[in-house]
Amino acid sequence: MRFKMVHENYNVSDLERSLEFYKTAFGLTEKRRKCAADGSYIIVFIGNEESDFEIELTWLRDHPQPYDLGEDEFHLAFRVDDFEAAHRRHEEMGCICFENPAMGIYFVEDPDHYWLEVIPTR
Repeated sequence: MRFKMVHENYNVSDLERSLEFYKTAFGLTEKRRKCAADGSYIIVFIGNEESDFEIELTWLRDHPQPYDLGEDEFHLAFRVDDFEAAHRRHEEMGCICFENPAMGIYFVEDPDHYWLEVIPTR
């Protein structure tokens, strides 16, 4: 029996803001979208050509309050081929929330406070 990871879900408060963040920060674009007939939710799958793994962004009309992410102990990691250029971009965006120079990694925070790890290709 084999299992393949296909996506991870993040609930978002402002779908357009999140789509712009992921496009600017990581080059992720919309792959497909599902909308409830009654307008109660919109689900957008985003990704890139580097992998078939996707992030599922879910907007819920009836959830106006910020999401409680607990202690922010979970995260998704991105490996990047030009670590210095990625760091400059994220620094310009003002989204770096934690750096660990000893490990050679850093984390960015999306508009809904999900943490995303950036690691260099080694």
